[in-house]
Amino acid sequence: MNKNIQRGLALVGAIVVSGSAMAAGPDMSGLTGAVDFGTVTIAVLAIAGMLAVVYVAVKGASIGLGMLKGR
Repeated sequence: MNKNIQRGLALVGAIVVSGSAMAAGPDMSGLTGAVDFGTVTIAVLAIAGMLAVVYVAVKGASIGLGMLKGR
């Protein structure tokens, strides 16, 4: 039992030390500096806009067909 407690404490200690060493996080400025996020943002917003248009069209068609069936 005492051996298991020592192993557990060693594991917790290793996790705490590794967590505090990575608290600042890796430096990714070399990778992120090469990407123009303006165009990425425009592309994401364009895709979201297209999905919204498709959703509105389907919802409108559903409402219109519901009105026709209701008569």
